[in-house]
Amino acid sequence: MNINLHLISDSTGGTLDGIIKATMAQFANVEYKEHLWNLIRTKRQIDIIIKTINEHKGPVFFTMVDDGLASYLQNECKKIGVPCIAVLQPVMNSLTEYLNLPSQSKPGLQHKLNDDYFDRIDAMDYALHHDDGQISGRSLAEADVILLGVSRTSKTPTCIYLANRGIKAANVPLIPDIEPPKEIFKLTKPLFVGLTECPKRLVDIRSNRLEQLGQNYKTDYLELEKVKEEVKQARQLFTKMNWPVIDVTNRSVEETSAEILSLLSRRAEIN
Repeated sequence: MNINLHLISDSTGGTLDGIIKATMAQFANVEYKEHLWNLIRTKRQIDIIIKTINEHKGPVFFTMVDDGLASYLQNECKKIGVPCIAVLQPVMNSLTEYLNLPSQSKPGLQHKLNDDYFDRIDAMDYALHHDDGQISGRSLAEADVILLGVSRTSKTPTCIYLANRGIKAANVPLIPDIEPPKEIFKLTKPLFVGLTECPKRLVDIRSNRLEQLGQNYKTDYLELEKVKEEVKQARQLFTKMNWPVIDVTNRSVEETSAEILSLLSRRAEIN
């Protein structure tokens, strides 16, 4: 089955896009084309969108805090016979009733330039300058999290994802026959987390990466027995240092990051 989905937001559309992707993942054999319309804040913009929706009919999902615009969109969709679903409205209504307070009805408040925003930017800058064992500018001692693992265990994308949550994350690669930097073993502030993966899957990921780079030659980097030894030595280090370990085999970066955030939360409660 192939369908069109129209996503309309008065802000960036990130929240709506995430909700729809999570929802559609539950429907097997349904292919969908996503039409994203963001920063929609006038009736004139809605009128233009309605023309496209009429040409490519499909359900409409929206996040709009302006009740007048939301009603206008719903009425226009009703005229052309397409369902129009307010994604945030049930949550907003429930909280309004519980708090006995009206919402501000201002689009984009979650993206305002407040302390949280600048914390995320600072964390992103930190992750980029402390990627793959780099120690430049600020010290690793400032990190909230330090990830360790052999090559291709998703250390960098996990650090970037955590940075987007305001977490300062650095990563240190574990390279065969090379000791990790001694200074990291003296650090007490960061949470150390070991990342590991199934050796067979590591070989596949590394092979694909080298092919993308046009490098098809044989190397210990792709030798299964060598990779098994890499993973074994990494696990021995994690056990010796009593660091928590996450097996990223068949895990998404989001799932790995969620586990790390949980570890940080539990650590904060203990301290």
